[in-house]
Amino acid sequence: MAQPAEVQRITVLGAGSWGTAFAKVLADAGRDVTMWARREEIAEEIRTANTNQSYLPNVKLPSRVTATSDAAAALEGAQAVMFAVPSQSLRANLSMWRLPADAILVSLAKGVELGSLKRMSQVIAEIADVPERDIVVVSGPNLSREIAQEQPSGAVVACADHERAVAIQRASFNQYFRPYTNTDVIGCELGGACKNVIALSCGMAVGLGLGANTMATLITRGLAEMARLGTKLGADPLTFAGLAGVGDLVATCTSPLSRNRTFGEHLGRGETVEQAQLAGGGQVAEGVTSCSSIRALAAGLGVDMPITDAMYRVCHEGVDPRRAGAELLGREQKHEWS
Repeated sequence: MAQPAEVQRITVLGAGSWGTAFAKVLADAGRDVTMWARREEIAEEIRTANTNQSYLPNVKLPSRVTATSDAAAALEGAQAVMFAVPSQSLRANLSMWRLPADAILVSLAKGVELGSLKRMSQVIAEIADVPERDIVVVSGPNLSREIAQEQPSGAVVACADHERAVAIQRASFNQYFRPYTNTDVIGCELGGACKNVIALSCGMAVGLGLGANTMATLITRGLAEMARLGTKLGADPLTFAGLAGVGDLVATCTSPLSRNRTFGEHLGRGETVEQAQLAGGGQVAEGVTSCSSIRALAAGLGVDMPITDAMYRVCHEGVDPRRAGAELLGREQKHEWS
């Protein structure tokens, strides 16, 4: 296979914590990065102070990173375009952006779209009118704060077109960020979406005062249900044993830096979704939305996802977390692998 073309000029659309952290990864890998920020004040801060205090306080960005609130200007000349906006707003944003014809399109978002029940790569392919096999996905145990602090981390760069995956792997590899390639886009995306829901359950367990046994059980059984859904959709089961599966799941379920786990803790302490949202600075954790779309996707395929269903009932039907836990424990006994 021929060596992939070198990707030097990259646009990151979205200036939240993950978009900012990944822009730093790319710049530290020697790439020239332009970020698009919805708010001009954030773009100006990145340009003039090399910081984004609203999302990654006390992190200095490399001089190779610049920013603008003008999407057209941000996209001009980009060889790769990375989407780092929340999953449920990706479609609306894509409809407003005019993407360079030859750029590699990369999803940094994790989720399943409400209504359409599409993965992010499917949404990008539909709106950008490009083949699904050309869309690249980045996933793995990637807590933004730790990566911004240059703590060692691995990730998966997945694309059915392996050459494109290799191009993004090369563009993001640096002294603290080690990306691996994969061709299983379905598995990588579902791992990234489902782990947010399981992290909610782990946070609830912490909020209820439960310990390591409960946490390990939720993580392991959560992995089982995300693998059931993934394999039903054609994913490689091995993907869920890798960085985009168990790796991302463990990091998100166990770290206090995880918004989903922290949100779940508030719910476990008896707070409402609205109260947990206020405590989190007004932002709803991705898992609160994703449990609806993932639950609907699983139901349509006849896939049993009891933890996801329990999280839906807690977040959207007001079921008490203790009751949800008791119902999970009271389910019919079964073989572990059935």
